[in-house]
Amino acid sequence: MEASKNHFFTDISVMLGRSMRHIFRSMDTIITVCITPIAMMLLFVYVFGGAIQTGTDNYVNYLLPGILLIAIASGISYTAYRLFLDKQRGIIERFHTMPISRSALLWGHVLTSLVSNAISVVVIILVALIMGFHSSAGILSWLAVAGILVLFTLALTWVAAIAGLTAKSVEGATAFSYPIIFLPFISSAFVPTESMPRVVRAFAENQPVTSIVEAIRALLSGQPVGNDIWVALAWCVGILLVAYFFAMRVYKKRV
Repeated sequence: MEASKNHFFTDISVMLGRSMRHIFRSMDTIITVCITPIAMMLLFVYVFGGAIQTGTDNYVNYLLPGILLIAIASGISYTAYRLFLDKQRGIIERFHTMPISRSALLWGHVLTSLVSNAISVVVIILVALIMGFHSSAGILSWLAVAGILVLFTLALTWVAAIAGLTAKSVEGATAFSYPIIFLPFISSAFVPTESMPRVVRAFAENQPVTSIVEAIRALLSGQPVGNDIWVALAWCVGILLVAYFFAMRVYKKRV
């Protein structure tokens, strides 16, 4: 049993190394994921920020959590794209003829998504610091923020795995991310939900992005989090479990 576990983790590390080499050979993936959220952050802070009433003096602080979620939502589309290419080129079937764990390839893509999105998040936070972002959060609060972002990334990555394994074209593999990227715009990521029309507000306050954004925002500002963190965790864990179940089901049908 112990040898089997060691073999499994060794196979995953090999697949992770394979996927990460692809990314570092083509850094435009991470650059593209970073550029759009950073451009949006610059636009909203320096063009629209003065006209948006959020009740805070520093709009960068208010905006950053939503920008991080948009960056992650953009990044996971590349997971679907890379998985689709492996499927289309017969790489999945080729690896399955080798003496490696069947799910190692899939886990390699998932962990690559975690690493590449973490790099993007760090870059965006550094830019936000240059723009005036500041946080009174302690180490535990930062760890809680990191944990929420990891869960959010994992949840969306397993959704991306389903898209990558079932899509019939490259466009189909990546198109699923567009609604997810748009979701923060109908949330409290950019403006308070109180300013929205009743129907829009009802949707905004009861979709996952708002609770995740509010939890991260409270943690970074050193404010009481309340129930938002539990709602955020419930959304992330729920989506993760459902997406994992269906992704593994689809993947096993190919092996």
